[in-house]
Amino acid sequence: MKNIILLKYLFFFTTALIFSGCVSIVEKTGQALDGSAFAEKRTALYRTEKNAEIPMEIWEMRNKAGENSYLIMLHQFPAMKIRISAPDYQGEFNTVSLEYLGGNTNGWNEFQLNLYGQGILKIDDNTAKLSVPGGIEPVQISQGRIRRYETRITGNDALTGLRNRRERILAVTEWMNDFENTQMTRKNFERHYKPILFPETVRKNNRPQDWLQENDNFIKAEDIRWNTGYTERVFPEILWNIRNSGTMLRDWEEAIEWLYIEYNWERILEQLSRENIMFKTKR
Repeated sequence: MKNIILLKYLFFFTTALIFSGCVSIVEKTGQALDGSAFAEKRTALYRTEKNAEIPMEIWEMRNKAGENSYLIMLHQFPAMKIRISAPDYQGEFNTVSLEYLGGNTNGWNEFQLNLYGQGILKIDDNTAKLSVPGGIEPVQISQGRIRRYETRITGNDALTGLRNRRERILAVTEWMNDFENTQMTRKNFERHYKPILFPETVRKNNRPQDWLQENDNFIKAEDIRWNTGYTERVFPEILWNIRNSGTMLRDWEEAIEWLYIEYNWERILEQLSRENIMFKTKR
């Protein structure tokens, strides 16, 4: 009984932290539930200068077997870590996985997306120089968990749900980049795209001017009357059912950090292709 009470406390505590945007604390709380926080530890930290155009960190990690790997962290995308192998004597490494943990008011999505690619990481006593000039190719989600309120989804059910969600997110963000490929902050991304994707959910004066036309039809799903005419005017056919069923809205509400990452994926690769210089810090 005490364990059940503790788990409930941890869940509601985590939910509150997610709502406030404390991603790093949410991650630690989620790891504490399954013991993964003790599987490895950080042994060194390298960070870009404070005035860097795109702040970035590299964490040197060591697992219980004494094996090293490295995590690449971009401050603009706190829900994402890119894991790479330890570099060889020439500084060459392989990309291993993208590790994602993104929260929402009801829980979180967590997954490991396998990656294919190579890069260079050269480390001396105080400096790390990183570049991935050949790009990174996402392969497939190989592990994952979903938390919805007190329900925890794991195994094949989680993999199926996460893989299906990724396919939908890729379709939406491909359309976004075709529609208007613009670099923007996470806050501006939400403010800009929500009225375009879901005009039915925002105030009338924030909706696109042509969102409602004569003879538009509506269909109710997820307690919202969706304008199917607007759907067909603005979106490609592959997204019609996703929007009209409310599934696109659920993806937005439960995985907006994931959407933001996929929307910016090519920009992330462009940044990693440069020589990124970081300096060792004690923090």
